[in-house]
Amino acid sequence: MTSPIAACRFACRPSGAAARGHGAAAGPPPLVVGCLLVAVLLVAATGCVQRRMTIRSNPPGALVYVDDYQIGTTPVSTDFIYYGTRKIRLVKDGYETLTVRQPFPIPWYEVFPLDFVTENLWPWEIRDERVVDLAMTTAASPPPESVVARAEQARLAAGSLPAPPPAVAQPAAAQPAVVQPLPAPPAPVPLPPGGGLVLPPPAAPLQPPQPFQGLQPPLQNAPAQGVPGL
Repeated sequence: MTSPIAACRFACRPSGAAARGHGAAAGPPPLVVGCLLVAVLLVAATGCVQRRMTIRSNPPGALVYVDDYQIGTTPVSTDFIYYGTRKIRLVKDGYETLTVRQPFPIPWYEVFPLDFVTENLWPWEIRDERVVDLAMTTAASPPPESVVARAEQARLAAGSLPAPPPAVAQPAAAQPAVVQPLPAPPAPVPLPPGGGLVLPPPAAPLQPPQPFQGLQPPLQNAPAQGVPGL
């Protein structure tokens, strides 16, 4: 019967190859080397998930905002990272501004713990394409009542503002003096051929005073007027 000490010595005794190598260390097993090579190849060839959204509108050419960030005009595509609900806004002249809350649900291969495999261990690339089609409506002209109401609100708002400072009167520019022309002198009176002075014509002769026509002298044969003599 072999003693325990002898059995232990037999187990710890080096093999022939090790004895021939004078105590040289043995290399790693081939299985370990193979596993390491497979892991390196998997890491080097690991794919990923490419997420991309495409937004189209009817009519095209609308300006697109995703979560209040401008990304371009329709049709337009952009990458995204996270799933969930996104705010998409379309703006175009002549059309009503369109704002929608577009959900992007999580696919089955992105649910925990599968997302670790698809993001890190899956050797091929996975593309997740999302297409959003939106229709815009023509902008309607506002009714006259609303236009008048908005004008009234603007007038009231302007009336509530402080009055502007009074304008400072600018001094008027000095006007040049206007020189009035002097009247022309009268034309000279021509002299007669004799060279003498021209006298005015003589005045008409004075007429003798006419007798007063109011009273007539008494007639000689007329009876005496008054009280008869006694």
